[in-house]
Amino acid sequence: MLDPAQDPSLDPRSLTPDQWRSLLGPLEYAILREAATERGGTGRYLDDPGPGAFHCAGCGQALYGAAHKFHSGCGWPSFFQEVVPGALREIVDHTHGMTRTEMRCSRCDGHLGHIFADAPRTPTGMRHCVNGSAILFVAAGETVAATFARHRPAR
Repeated sequence: MLDPAQDPSLDPRSLTPDQWRSLLGPLEYAILREAATERGGTGRYLDDPGPGAFHCAGCGQALYGAAHKFHSGCGWPSFFQEVVPGALREIVDHTHGMTRTEMRCSRCDGHLGHIFADAPRTPTGMRHCVNGSAILFVAAGETVAATFARHRPAR
């Protein structure tokens, strides 16, 4: 099975929708591949899971360090900056009658959520409002491959 989280040399943009469906759960697929949004307060990682990093649930790319997470009260995991510049791709989003900044994983182009400039108590003033089902936490001392192997649907 082709899995960009297990094989970093694999270009995740080459996967077909059926290949993505075999890797992701239904909600993960809807969010990452179809830009859906989970209901506020229902996703994973509303609480801090401890030391480690948050990776794209699609391709495994590191997106956020645990130290970048904060409690915003918005109902989704919130971060104030990505782990390295370029981990995210920003797109102007005019859906739902408003203008927002959509963020996508720069490696697989998976939809993650939106960025808002409404977090004055953070170092950047930004709130990256992320769908919990679009990310996967890799605990400190754990490998990306092992975390994803446990998380992927049974094949």
